[in-house]
Amino acid sequence: MDPFMEAAIREARQGLSEGGIPIGSVLVIGDQVVGRGYNHRVQRGSTILHAEMDCLENAGRLSAREYRLATMYTTLSPCDMCSGTALLYGIPKIVIGENRNFQGPEDYLRSRGVKLEIVDSQECVDLMQRFIKQHPDLWQEDIGED
Repeated sequence: MDPFMEAAIREARQGLSEGGIPIGSVLVIGDQVVGRGYNHRVQRGSTILHAEMDCLENAGRLSAREYRLATMYTTLSPCDMCSGTALLYGIPKIVIGENRNFQGPEDYLRSRGVKLEIVDSQECVDLMQRFIKQHPDLWQEDIGED
């Protein structure tokens, strides 16, 4: 498996070990991870700290040129908020671990020129399936559903 997706999975497992939702993300420029993060909604009582948002926050301020060279890796298809942030900063490529348990606005991202690569990692699928089965209310809260 791609070492950057492996890094995103490690982030997801870290979040799970803290009692959070197991979604992880890394931002890569060239062959270097410049940001990493995981879903912190539970741990920090946050409304917005999805894995991708945490990753971008941890990357710090980057230039527009740097964002245009970046690839975001995420263990789960990004939601509307995280997709919008990727569009805002012009991130041209998102590598998605899986989109079976949840699928964000992938067609919209493609229509805006973002290249998506769906890995369909069984490890990512299993991690989310177990979590959703064990914590359905927390999962529904995270994706904004009842």
